[in-house]
Amino acid sequence: MEVIIQPNHHQIASIAANIIRDAILMKPNLVLGLATGSTPIELYKSLVRMHREDGLDFSGVTTFNLDEYVAIPLEHPQSYHTFMAHYFFNHVNIPEESQHIPQNTSENHEEFCTTYEDKIKQIGGIDIQVLGIGTDGHIGFNEVGSSLASRTRIVTLSQSTIDANAPYFNDDKKAVPELAITMGIATIMEAKQCLLLANGNSKSVAIAKAIEGPITSMVPASILQMHPDTVILLDEAAASDLKEVDYYNRSYANKLLLQSQ
Repeated sequence: MEVIIQPNHHQIASIAANIIRDAILMKPNLVLGLATGSTPIELYKSLVRMHREDGLDFSGVTTFNLDEYVAIPLEHPQSYHTFMAHYFFNHVNIPEESQHIPQNTSENHEEFCTTYEDKIKQIGGIDIQVLGIGTDGHIGFNEVGSSLASRTRIVTLSQSTIDANAPYFNDDKKAVPELAITMGIATIMEAKQCLLLANGNSKSVAIAKAIEGPITSMVPASILQMHPDTVILLDEAAASDLKEVDYYNRSYANKLLLQSQ
C-alpha cells in the first residue's frame, strides 16, 4: 500500500489523473472501475481536460461502475447514471456500449449481478479501480460488516450512509433509497490496481482505521492492506489522524527522487 499525502484535493486528483492517463497510453483498451460521490469529481474533471486539451483517447476504454441506487429512475437527478453522464461520459469518447453501470430497476437483480461479474471476467478484469471511502470506512456500498469475500449484490444502506447522502436529495432522508446494488469487496480486490482518494477532516478517522488499523469487516476499506497494488491519495486533512505521516511523506519523496534519476 502506497500512501501519498498532498496539501489539497486538487493535487491528489491531478496525481490520480496522471496515473490513469499513463495507463491508457500504455494500454489503450484499459478497463476502468469508476466511483461516484463528491470525491472523484475533480479527478473526472482532470481527465476531461486531458481529453479536450491533450487529445487523450478514451475510445478503447471500458468502464464498470461500483454501484447504483435501486428503484429510482435512470434519469433521476441523483442516479449514478446521471452522475456519470454529467461529470464524465458526456465529455469523453468512451463508446456507450463500453460504459457499464449497475442497473437501478428492481427486477432480476440476481441474474444481473451474475452477468455483471461475468462481464468483468470476460474482458480480463479491471485494470484500475477508483475508490472513495465513507466516514465509517465503507467502499462502494459495502457497508460496515460486509463480508470480505462478497460479490456484486443488493445491499441495504446503513443509516449513516443515508444521512450522508441526504443533502443530495434536498436533505430529505426519506427520499434516499434504502437499497443499492454494489460490486462486492472480493470483486474490488481483483482489480489489478486500486486508487483510493479521500479529502477532508470527515474522512480522517476512517482513513486511519483503513490504513493503520486491523483488517476487519467493520472497516471494509481495511482489506486494501492486503491488495498488492493500492495507492491511497489523501489531502492533509484526510491524513490528519494517521500516525506514520512522516514515513509516508519520506517514502513518496524517495520514489520521486528515484524516478528523476
